[in-house]
Amino acid sequence: MTAPISEGVHGTPELNGVSLNDFSTASNVKRTDYLSWDEYFMSLAFLSAMRSKDPITQVGVCIINSEKKIVAVGYNGMPVGLSDDEMPWTKGLDDPLQNKHLYVCHAELNAVLNKNSADVKNCTLYSTLFPCNECAKVIIQCGIKEVVYFSDAKINKPQYNAAKIMFAKAGVKTTPFNKTGRTVAIYLS
Repeated sequence: MTAPISEGVHGTPELNGVSLNDFSTASNVKRTDYLSWDEYFMSLAFLSAMRSKDPITQVGVCIINSEKKIVAVGYNGMPVGLSDDEMPWTKGLDDPLQNKHLYVCHAELNAVLNKNSADVKNCTLYSTLFPCNECAKVIIQCGIKEVVYFSDAKINKPQYNAAKIMFAKAGVKTTPFNKTGRTVAIYLS
């Protein structure tokens, strides 16, 4: 049972004899080096990318709603039920059936399919890599309103140019991540 709030000296509210107006002491100063929201969500996208088994490209995404609540994360990988050890992870081979591109689910698709919310309409997607044309279609169809991307290293390829065109025509805002130069480290030892 919580103690009732009472009136203390000079009419200030108290709880168990402690003034509720006395939180401005020098020891009550918040940290100043905490992550911004953008840094936090992009860090989660990078952390998700670390789950990818792809030896060439690891992509991660984090989708948030307007209340800055996480509704989905995803990374690129093989569809559920397909063995990562039996499927191809290479690209550029003459036989298209031996190339990963015909099999891998992109991070954006995985996030949308595995969301923990009824929908992702009006959400923001943080991605380690600018989405391709196929993922752009999914993003637009789902009603995601903004894409914040860390890298657009592949933007000169047709599929990424097509994505850029579709986003512009559909009114999906694309925002390059503001690279602050900070390092986020996780030690599991």
